[in-house]
Amino acid sequence: MQYQRPNVTLICGVDEVGRGPLIGAVVTAAVILDPTKPIAGLTDSKKLSEKKRILLAEQIKSQALAWALGRAEVHEIDELNILHATMLAMRRAVAALHITPNWVLVDGNRTPDFGINASAIVKGDGLVPEISAASILAKVARDNEMYALDQAYPQYGFAAHKGYPTAAHLAAITEHGVLAQHRRSFKPVRIVLEQQG
Repeated sequence: MQYQRPNVTLICGVDEVGRGPLIGAVVTAAVILDPTKPIAGLTDSKKLSEKKRILLAEQIKSQALAWALGRAEVHEIDELNILHATMLAMRRAVAALHITPNWVLVDGNRTPDFGINASAIVKGDGLVPEISAASILAKVARDNEMYALDQAYPQYGFAAHKGYPTAAHLAAITEHGVLAQHRRSFKPVRIVLEQQG
């Protein structure tokens, strides 16, 4: 599938990581790549090994014209819902860039209002280098937060499942309880809270 690339300079790619997990912030990244410094191997972060993602993240940070992270915290996810919180985090990432892009390309089927021209590209993280770069930065940043959480609460297994609703994670919540960082609006967490009421 071909996407129509806007005929402008300073194209920013935006992607998110962490819509599905039961815990932690949703993390977004915005990246404006330098056309004179192409980065080989950019693709959807989920298709890369962790080692490759970390190497590419360092390269993106050092070679991009601009990059920034955005986030929406657990209380915002619970108040707004995950979709609106994701849009908020995307706007925060773009607003944090030190260069204003001419166009924003967002992975998925909708864009928040950036106050800048924007297009949504379905499966953009595999098609658009800027979105691939954003997906890599967001994934590495959120994974690092899950490793930190794993250090604090090893009994939950966050390093392995990254907060997604796996059988192991659900069993850990049932056994050890819901943490302050868990998303209370998400059904599996809500059910455990109701059971433990």
